[in-house]
Amino acid sequence: MVETLDATIFAALISLVIIVFVVQAFFIPSGSMEPTLRIGDRILVGKFAYRLTEIRRGDTIVFRYPLNPNKDFVKRVVGLPGERIELKEGLVLIDGRPLGELYPTALPGGDRACSSNYGPEVVPPDKVFVLGDNRCNSEDSRFFGFVPVKNVVGRAMVVYWPLERIGLVR
Repeated sequence: MVETLDATIFAALISLVIIVFVVQAFFIPSGSMEPTLRIGDRILVGKFAYRLTEIRRGDTIVFRYPLNPNKDFVKRVVGLPGERIELKEGLVLIDGRPLGELYPTALPGGDRACSSNYGPEVVPPDKVFVLGDNRCNSEDSRFFGFVPVKNVVGRAMVVYWPLERIGLVR
């Protein structure tokens, strides 16, 4: 009986360490990252990723929502600290140059089909600018501002459910 209790406590502690420091599962409740992530997908987020490397443009991250840190959001990093971000009729400009994106939802008329304008704004130190891949249906930095790097939980790594969607998050 004591051995079973020891094994259960040990397993619980190992699970806690993994969830806090290594990897955590998240559920995707909205279509703001479609087609990359679909409603109902379950993903694994690497919490160690940014302990080893810097956040890069194009990374899909999970972060605590700046306006309510009890909520987690998933978006793609578009702007890094010190860069000047602007959207002109849906086209993303970084320091005045168009950003070549392959990930947003393909729409009739290309990237400009879901036109929106933003900025120009310079990304402050220790913050990032994020957008949903489904720009027409995404609450992102255009609406809630920059995301403090300290709010980043980790990098979305793998879709593990449903089975037919298993794969790396790009």
